[in-house]
Amino acid sequence: MFVQLLTHTPDPERVVAAAARLCYSDSSIDELMGRETAEQKKLLRKILGLGHFSVLEHASFSFGVEGISRACSHQLVRHRLASYSQQSQRYVSHAERFDAVTPPTIADKPELEAKYNGLLEEIHRHYRELMEAGIPAEDARFVLPNAATTKIVITMNARELKHFFNLRCCRRAQWEIQIMAKQMLKLARKAAPLLFATAGPGCLEGPCPEGKMTCGEIQAVRQEFSDL
Repeated sequence: MFVQLLTHTPDPERVVAAAARLCYSDSSIDELMGRETAEQKKLLRKILGLGHFSVLEHASFSFGVEGISRACSHQLVRHRLASYSQQSQRYVSHAERFDAVTPPTIADKPELEAKYNGLLEEIHRHYRELMEAGIPAEDARFVLPNAATTKIVITMNARELKHFFNLRCCRRAQWEIQIMAKQMLKLARKAAPLLFATAGPGCLEGPCPEGKMTCGEIQAVRQEFSDL
């Protein structure tokens, strides 16, 4: 898996702070954008602490992700307040080879991993036979597994990103999208450290929202995201 931050709103924290000030000020936008950094930091901490997240929607972040499975991307696109561009299995042929993700639980058992890899080889043979017989890629792709890798560009605003991290950085999230979310969070924190200082699973600032389904490791989780 490879995750990169392609681009984001220039100076996202300044834009968010200016939007927050605008609601309560008759100053010009240029004046609001030019306020001191110290005041900006104080304001951002205040609005984040109060949960006034609407102003975060003015900052957007675009990520490029490669090497995740279709199983992972199917979960990802359930986050509907985002924009996606995904590699097409209709227009991109995998006749030469399709790459696949192997879950760690399978990789840990050599005998099962061998059977898993054998199945992937068999699927690839059938896919190639279909292509060689003149079946269009849009129909041949029906035999491809959820394990097949994909590439995708994701754009979310900062508010939706915080919601995404809240759900997908949780230890109860599926392992692959959890890894991806943590890598995205690292990059987001570098670009906008104040906006994402407390971003992560829901247990960072309160009780575990999973209730009886909790992982039971809240202190370890908090330490992990403090060190992220």
